[in-house]
Amino acid sequence: MPATADANALGRYLRVRRALVRPDAAGVPGQGNRRVPGLRREEVAFLAGVSSDYYVRLEQGRDRHPSDQVLLAIARALQLDEDATAYLLQLAKPPSPRSKRTRRPEKVSDGIRTLISSWPLTPAYVHGRYMDILAANNLATALCPFITPGRNAVLDAFTEPEMRELRPDWDVVTARAVPHLRSIAGADTGDPRLVELVGELSLRSERFRTLWARQDVKHKTTGTSLFNHPQVGPLALNYERLLIPGSDMQALVTYHAQPGSDSEERLRLLDSITTTGPDTPVRPRPARPHTPTPDH
Repeated sequence: MPATADANALGRYLRVRRALVRPDAAGVPGQGNRRVPGLRREEVAFLAGVSSDYYVRLEQGRDRHPSDQVLLAIARALQLDEDATAYLLQLAKPPSPRSKRTRRPEKVSDGIRTLISSWPLTPAYVHGRYMDILAANNLATALCPFITPGRNAVLDAFTEPEMRELRPDWDVVTARAVPHLRSIAGADTGDPRLVELVGELSLRSERFRTLWARQDVKHKTTGTSLFNHPQVGPLALNYERLLIPGSDMQALVTYHAQPGSDSEERLRLLDSITTTGPDTPVRPRPARPHTPTPDH
């Protein structure tokens, strides 16, 4: 579902998450054929220690001022983790007045640009609130040609066929990209930039539509990424995502290989190719969306 200003975002989130909880995992015994997936409303209410009528009012948007105590109890009933619980609390807060001023273009400080350009064996880049690539060093672009300023990491992950060839863990990459996008966007799903991005992704990718509808939220800051690079072969690189203080949710992403590993040797080889070989610019992103094509 595309991002819009949702008058009952809290209720919709509760319904979606309730449908994803297995009754047996929540300690609710099965009772023959269940007509709804996941938990029933009255079961969530019982597990959270609130009345069924009150919980129904929350889902229907007739009560929009629940206490944090109630929300935390519901979060436990729905088996939400820390990130999802924080998102639930955000949804219940009154929306802040939207500024009528146009959002200023995101800029990366000269200090950060100098820092990442000084790392010869560490692919690094900076993305903004909605995963727009704002800065990248040469090795990051050599590792993945779509890591270049002016592109969007989420859009490319779902819509560029070359990404499936480059990323053998494409299913994992896309599955974690959407919860991360929700986590950094927060509860303000009516932000014009987010509406634009989610709208384009929803038109062009069935997989994105499916993942976005789950409303998963996860701010993952570290892990392992796999690459099948056409010049140097397979690489397994650890990544770190660090928020840049005072930058309105800009994040610095770095990749590094385990010392002494084959991936480290291949990263050195890629650096030598990048240093001595000609640049190969990525083809520019089209100004308008392509004709929608389904995922296969």
